[in-house]
Amino acid sequence: MKHTFEIYKHIGTISEPNNGWVKELNFISWDSREPVYDLRTWTLDHSQYGKGVTITPGEMQKLRELIGSSEVC
Repeated sequence: MKHTFEIYKHIGTISEPNNGWVKELNFISWDSREPVYDLRTWTLDHSQYGKGVTITPGEMQKLRELIGSSEVC
């Protein structure tokens, strides 16, 4: 099943492999739900997307705290 989405804010591109897909962090609404942070791969025109992870604003705050309090491996 194809989902509807609206990207409210493109936060950044994480990586750009040579296969025509990019891994991005966006603030996005899926199927008219509350917007969430979303990390997944997309085609350049956002017509297709891969599996990803959605993170609520509260979870993102906790993630920021965890990253800020530890060294990146």
